[in-house]
Amino acid sequence: MVGEDEECNEEEAFGSKSVWARISVVAAGPVFNFILAFLLAMILIGVNGRGGTALRGVIDGYPAQAAGLQAGDEIVKLNGRRVHSFRDVNWYLFTHPQDTVKVTVGRTDEAGNRETFVKEIAPVYSQENQSYMLGVEFDGRNYPLNNPVQLMAYSAYEVQFWIHYVFDTFRMMFNGMVSMNDISGPVGIVDTIDTTVEETVPYGISAVILTLINLTILLSSNLGVMNLLPIPALDGGRLVFLLLEAVRGKPIDREKEGMVHMAGMMVLLGLMVLLLFNDVRKLFG
Repeated sequence: MVGEDEECNEEEAFGSKSVWARISVVAAGPVFNFILAFLLAMILIGVNGRGGTALRGVIDGYPAQAAGLQAGDEIVKLNGRRVHSFRDVNWYLFTHPQDTVKVTVGRTDEAGNRETFVKEIAPVYSQENQSYMLGVEFDGRNYPLNNPVQLMAYSAYEVQFWIHYVFDTFRMMFNGMVSMNDISGPVGIVDTIDTTVEETVPYGISAVILTLINLTILLSSNLGVMNLLPIPALDGGRLVFLLLEAVRGKPIDREKEGMVHMAGMMVLLGLMVLLLFNDVRKLFG
């Protein structure tokens, strides 16, 4: 935009606007990424229904049984993180495989009285499943929604799940739990979409559409999070400078800010080349 990285005295230039107007413009991109994800989630959840966290049972000999969990119990939180679906639980356990988990459980007795209690459970490694497990079982079913308010709530939870997905993936990267073969750039993403669609085609056009909607929710949520990270050249990096301007009451030198964003852009372009090379290597390797 004119006046974004350089001095410009034109009335309509970006730099001529108030700091809060500029903040709203820069933040609009990531915000609308989340809005798009939310709207698509309403379609997906409206068609498929919502998941649940009620237990179908526990596996004999596993920590969940020893902790006293039983069929009908509902998992409410894991280490303080609220969960809304069996997928939330499975993903958290996958990304925190060896962590002792404080499981908040809701239980309703035969008289209809509900109690909530917390159990600290350490997962154990299952040779059969090649993963760490608590030993809980879900029915894996989706349940219909009762009203529009519930639809909006679970659509928001869907977007929240993918936001957690992004940060949990970062955690796995920093902890060495993923390799370069697990990371994809644009070429890898397109290849994954193509493969997924081909696998879904036998189930009908509606299945293909819902699969593409699900992938779009993932990508849009991912873009929203990534663009808000305080990295130079990204929206989050620009927001840092704008917020500093709002606090200081005067802008950072535009030339110096432009140099910072240019350096960030060069790093991002280098990372993009690396990801492109990695995608091609996996594609033809």
